[in-house]
Amino acid sequence: MNLKDYLTIREAAVTLGVSRSTLRNWDKTGKLKPYRHPVNGYRLYNRRELEVLLQEVQTIR
Repeated sequence: MNLKDYLTIREAAVTLGVSRSTLRNWDKTGKLKPYRHPVNGYRLYNRRELEVLLQEVQTIR
């Protein structure tokens, strides 16, 4: 796991333009799959997966 390929929950929320609570809800419903930091267990989001999600949303609009 290369940590440079992952964003924290705060960074992911800013990237997607949503709140951290929204990301947590999407995690629970399976819309996004967070990874866990190997040392502290914090949520991490794959940068590429977020880019794909953004492209999908933009295509729908």
